[in-house]
Amino acid sequence: MKNYPAEPFRIKVVEMMKTMSKEERQIAMEEAGFNTFLLKSEDVYIDLLTDSGTTAMSDRQWAGMMIGDEAYAGSRNFLHLDATVKEYYGFKHMVPTHQGRGAENLLSRLKIKSGDIIPGNMYFTTTRYHQEANGGIFKDVIIDEAHDPQAIHPFKGNVDIRKLQRLIDEFGAERIPYVCLAVTVNLAGGQPVSMQNIHEVSELCHKHGIEVFFDATRCVENAYFIKKREEGYKHVSIKDILLEMMSYGDGATMSGKKDCMVNIGGFLAMNDEELFARSKELVVVFEGMPSYGGMAGRDMEAMAIGIKESVDYAYISHRVEQVAYLGDQLIAAGVPVVQPIGGHAVFLDARKFLSHLTQDQLPAQALAAHLYIESGVRSMERGIVSAGRNKETKEHHRPKLELVRLTIPRRVYTYAHMDLVADAVISLYQNREKITGLQFVYEPPMLRFFNARFKLL
Repeated sequence: MKNYPAEPFRIKVVEMMKTMSKEERQIAMEEAGFNTFLLKSEDVYIDLLTDSGTTAMSDRQWAGMMIGDEAYAGSRNFLHLDATVKEYYGFKHMVPTHQGRGAENLLSRLKIKSGDIIPGNMYFTTTRYHQEANGGIFKDVIIDEAHDPQAIHPFKGNVDIRKLQRLIDEFGAERIPYVCLAVTVNLAGGQPVSMQNIHEVSELCHKHGIEVFFDATRCVENAYFIKKREEGYKHVSIKDILLEMMSYGDGATMSGKKDCMVNIGGFLAMNDEELFARSKELVVVFEGMPSYGGMAGRDMEAMAIGIKESVDYAYISHRVEQVAYLGDQLIAAGVPVVQPIGGHAVFLDARKFLSHLTQDQLPAQALAAHLYIESGVRSMERGIVSAGRNKETKEHHRPKLELVRLTIPRRVYTYAHMDLVADAVISLYQNREKITGLQFVYEPPMLRFFNARFKLL
């Protein structure tokens, strides 16, 4: 039997959780329009909606909050964060943003012109929105295995180098301002990218004068997978693996709400002096001064401390293996999930889980809604609803993956909570034929999964 690491922390403060009857949860879900984003958090028992901003900060981070320098310019907390980003990520320059999508907005405005092609290893919702809003055209260059939930590959997030080369040949390097390289790949199931693949992407792009920008949101989890799965890295520290990964890129967008282990914040990092100068001008328009960028001084201090804590092996091994603990229970019970288990979440294969529903009946959205009604566990749809519509044809994007994401917040829940989640999912799977599909009753024009409302078919 596999051993899973014990929690590398002691619990100092607790938050009580509310329990509700199934009848009360049914009412709550109907009021939320069968959209788990629209539930009240107080009505949720175990909240696996996201790992973004839901981290339990450490005592050192909370202590750091008390020395926040809230000066409008030149905050000492900014200087600490700036030095920490340089030390742990290796980039020469950084501007803070209120969160990751602020960095995506800056990068897209600075780098993309109408008609540009933006290759990436699978889309992410807000990233693609910013790229398309600035005239770019996203092209998926991830390996084919990433679109198959049952395919076993140690680095399912890898870029298919042949696909990337074909794009360069077809459109020309001058139309590709950068490649967006996600580490790990969220919508593929939290899947990592190998160091070898990162190096190959970097070599190919730089040969053609194309830059590489990481979506570094869960880069520490990616470093952990490299250490565990890639030859030659077993005895290399997480910090050194992370530095090597970033050395192959020209910059990165970061949502600090994930691997930086804070509740708010992010940054855009880069090496190019001219891009840095332009980003400092643009950040003032959309975020704030270049020395705070939408963040309070106390939050910048907590982020700097969180970056240092994130590369501790005891922390990251427990974080990733706790996710595996939940996934392994579901696999043993025959529940269809994306394999291998990723770094931040277990992804239920809703297409296979609810094989009696068509994709137009929104199986992932229906599964997330029914999981809450049955157990009080909140999860997130990652399928046709999240994929949105084609801007020109107005037709649904139809992803091959129709998933429900059970996202584990960092340092929040115990193995006993994972047992409860596993029992709830297994019970639902055993009674899956009772689950009916959904249809839209309100569909926002963009990023519809946040605010859409549905009704039972």
